[in-house]
Amino acid sequence: MSTALLGGLIFVVVFAGSILLHELGHFIAARLLRIQVDEFGIGFPPRLVKLFRWQGTDFTLNWIPLGGFNRLHGEDDPNLPGGMAAARPWKRIVVLLAGAGMNLLTAVFAVSLLISQTGIPDKVIIKDVSADTPASQAGILPGDVVTQVGGRTIHAFSELQAYTSSHLGQTVELTLRRGDQVLKVSLVPRKNPPPGQGAMGVLIESDPAKAYRPVKSWFETIPLSFQATGQAIGELLSLPGRIIAGTIPAQDAQIAGPRSIWNLFQQAVSRDVQSREAAGSSQPMQPTNYTLVVIINLTISLAVINLLPIPALDGGRIFMILPELILRRPIPAKYQAVINGIGFIFLLTLLGFFYIKDLINPLTINLP
Repeated sequence: MSTALLGGLIFVVVFAGSILLHELGHFIAARLLRIQVDEFGIGFPPRLVKLFRWQGTDFTLNWIPLGGFNRLHGEDDPNLPGGMAAARPWKRIVVLLAGAGMNLLTAVFAVSLLISQTGIPDKVIIKDVSADTPASQAGILPGDVVTQVGGRTIHAFSELQAYTSSHLGQTVELTLRRGDQVLKVSLVPRKNPPPGQGAMGVLIESDPAKAYRPVKSWFETIPLSFQATGQAIGELLSLPGRIIAGTIPAQDAQIAGPRSIWNLFQQAVSRDVQSREAAGSSQPMQPTNYTLVVIINLTISLAVINLLPIPALDGGRIFMILPELILRRPIPAKYQAVINGIGFIFLLTLLGFFYIKDLINPLTINLP
């Protein structure tokens, strides 16, 4: 199978699987909270076949193989007992949160799988230092091991990156190990570094054989997986503020549409296949896991975006339930319908704009 075909297949499976898992999260939460689900569909209508019926729920297979859906009983009618709209506000919020929650748990599992493949970050080793950068001016050399940043002990590049990102334009103290020496240096990470360079101007060693230690047990990866997923969520949520503050250029925070993501999957799959073919040659190289990294980031992004307080998304529906917790009565259905309708039109317009822009001028994302 060609890498282009494999990349396209993985792209479709990941998107469809993310949506199906999202809906499965809603389904499980609804059933646990005794909210009736009339139908759980695999794929989108029109219906192909009814698979079976279980505890009042029809499980169906549909023609359009892109994800799935739930048809909750009484979703918009509070007068139907056992339905979604008749449930207590906190139950509805839990059901709505469960979709994104399932996506995030999937991301945690995928991160755990990645850590199991690569090992646990153990050292932050400087692989290269660009000339005329804060790092070079501070006297940092290739081979130095960063043991502390701002007085905090670190073992992973993500920890160094997170601290640096929150202290751009400020003096940062690093503790280095150079052979048998322990050195302390200070530098000021740049807010707007040149293209291809980071805030400090260093390249970090990514070879697992040098910077990682083997995993002793799968359970050892779980805390790190939750930590990495939480950090990724924090970086996404802080993105608008960092753009406004000017700590990252706006062009580096553009939204990637389907074509850009498709191209990224093609690139990731190609690189992973090449690395595995080279691993069996006379000049072996470390197998890469770019496809898994792309899947993790995409899954987390979809979950976070879905929880934004935008009408027609789960986050928007949760936002409209919150006043009910205080006022003890829901927002009238006719107003909810108007808000959701306007929000849906706005969302479609916004997505249409970005998707058309993406088709005409997709983002160029180069893997390291």
